[in-house]
Amino acid sequence: MELTATLAGLVLFLGIFLVAFLVLVRPSAESALLEKVTQQSRREEAAAAQSIPSFLSVDQLAKPFSFFRRLFSAEPDATLVRRLMLAGYRKSAHADLFLGARLALPAFLGFAVAFLVSENTLLFFILALVLGFFAPDFWLSHAVNARRDRIRFSLPDGLDLLAICMEAGLGLDQAIVRVGQELRLSHRELSEELLQINLEQRAGSPRITAWKDFADRANVESVRSFVAMLIQTDRFGTPISKSLSVFSDSLRTQRRQQAEEIAAKTTIKLVPPLVFFIFPAIFIVTVAPAVITVMRNMARLGQ
Repeated sequence: MELTATLAGLVLFLGIFLVAFLVLVRPSAESALLEKVTQQSRREEAAAAQSIPSFLSVDQLAKPFSFFRRLFSAEPDATLVRRLMLAGYRKSAHADLFLGARLALPAFLGFAVAFLVSENTLLFFILALVLGFFAPDFWLSHAVNARRDRIRFSLPDGLDLLAICMEAGLGLDQAIVRVGQELRLSHRELSEELLQINLEQRAGSPRITAWKDFADRANVESVRSFVAMLIQTDRFGTPISKSLSVFSDSLRTQRRQQAEEIAAKTTIKLVPPLVFFIFPAIFIVTVAPAVITVMRNMARLGQ
C-alpha cells in the first residue's frame, strides 16, 4: 500500500514537473514571432550584402547589348526606361539587358525549334520568333501591374505608421525615413519608395519635387492623392497626422469596396464555365444512358 502511494506521488510529481517545464520553457507566441522576424531580417541583410555582385553581374551582362545599342542611339528609349522604373528596375543597365533579351530570346527559341521540331518547322519557327520577341514585354507589363498592386495594398499600413510616428513627435521627413525602415520586410516596394524620397531630398531635391517623383514612380491613384494631400498640408500648414489617419481609413474603405465588387462579379464570371463545361458534362452523365437505352430499344423494334 505504501509502495503504491509512493509510486502515485512520484508519477504525480513527474507529471506536474513535466507540465511546468513545458509551460515555462516553451516560447510564447510573441517571442516566436519576434524570433521569426529577427531571422527573416538577418536573411534580408545577408541577401542585401550579397546583392552587390549581382548588380555588377547585371552591368557585365548588359555591356555587349549596351555597345550594340550605342551604335543606334546614345540613350535608351525613354518609354522603356519609364516602364522599367515602374517595375522597380532603375539602373540604366536594365534597359540594355531588356533589349538584349528581346534579341537573344527569339534567336534561342528559333534555334531550339529548328533542332527539335521535324514537322511544320517553318510555322513553329515563326511562332517561336514572335513568342520570344513579345515575351519580355508581357513579363514587364505583368511586373509593372504586380508592383503597382503591392504598393496600393501596402499604402494604408504605411500611412498608419506615418501617423503614429508623427504623433510621437517626429517630423515628416524623419517619419518617412522611419516608416521606410520599418516596412523593409513586410512591404518592400513601399519601403524602397519612401527611402528614395529621403535620398532625393538629401541630394538637394525640394521636398515637393521628391513627393511628385514618388507619385510618378508609383503610378497609383491613391499615391497621387496622398502626395496631393501632403502638398496641401505643407502649403497651408494644417496638421498632417489626423489627415493621414482619415486618408488611411478612406483607402481601407475603398479597398474593401473593391473586394466586394470583385466578389459580386464572381457569379457572372462563373456563367461561361457552367454553360460550356459543367452543364454539358452533367447532361451527358444524366441523359446519355437514357438516350443509349432508347436507341437500343428502337433498334430491337426495328428488327
